[in-house]
Amino acid sequence: MPRPTNPLKGWLAYYGELVGSWAKRNSRPCDAEDAAQDVMVHLLSDGNVAAVAPKSYLYRATQNRLISEIRRQERHPQTSLEMLAAEDHPLLQDPEAGVRARQLAEALEQALASLPLKKRQAYVWHRLEGYSQPEIAQRMGLALNTVERYIMDATREMREQLERFCPD
Repeated sequence: MPRPTNPLKGWLAYYGELVGSWAKRNSRPCDAEDAAQDVMVHLLSDGNVAAVAPKSYLYRATQNRLISEIRRQERHPQTSLEMLAAEDHPLLQDPEAGVRARQLAEALEQALASLPLKKRQAYVWHRLEGYSQPEIAQRMGLALNTVERYIMDATREMREQLERFCPD
């Protein structure tokens, strides 16, 4: 009796197995799905590239993407509010704190919106998303020194626009 063929073709044939194996070993399912999708978007966006061994390529590229994500998360650790000690809790007793926080959030949005698109994208990916400069250069298709300059310029411009919120 012939073996049933998989109705899914190409990378989709490996997707479920790939995500399942990574989620079981060392990652949350959503992280594994995101990593697999990022790898496939990158592969499909470059129409001139073909993998000789697609299954091996997908496993290795997804592994590399998950390792990068784990490193990014380690650079920006998160703690739940319930786990913080009372003296470390970010809630302030100042009645004007909410108004100042709202003003700062609006000023941040305006400052980000005033940046040129590529500078804003590089800045957000580096400062908020935690990507390294070489990763950003690869994602944007730019030279590393261009990405460095974009981030430095954006940081300076953001600092200048938000000076009024910094205490002396």
